[in-house]
Amino acid sequence: MLEIRKNREGTYCVVVKSDQGHTLLESISINERREAEKLAAKIRHLAGNPSNFERTTEHSGHFRFTLKGPDGSILGRSLPYQSEAGMENGIKNTLARIARGLSEG
Repeated sequence: MLEIRKNREGTYCVVVKSDQGHTLLESISINERREAEKLAAKIRHLAGNPSNFERTTEHSGHFRFTLKGPDGSILGRSLPYQSEAGMENGIKNTLARIARGLSEG
């Protein structure tokens, strides 16, 4: 499930949450809700292809994944994971949640 959320700064982002309500992926900030809705549709489309996810290991040892567009631009990032297996599970859960559709928040 995707949720469009308005931040304190007045910008919007698209958030993918787990069944338990934990953030799996948070998009870049967008100034207008209409553009956030377009971004949600783009995320839904691109997330269908697992090769659009880039996996990284931070210097701290945490793992993250990033959803990228066809031009290599970052559309969203995960929170840090303690293990590579946890990150892979996060990608799997993100794909499953996105497949369930868009709800407004």
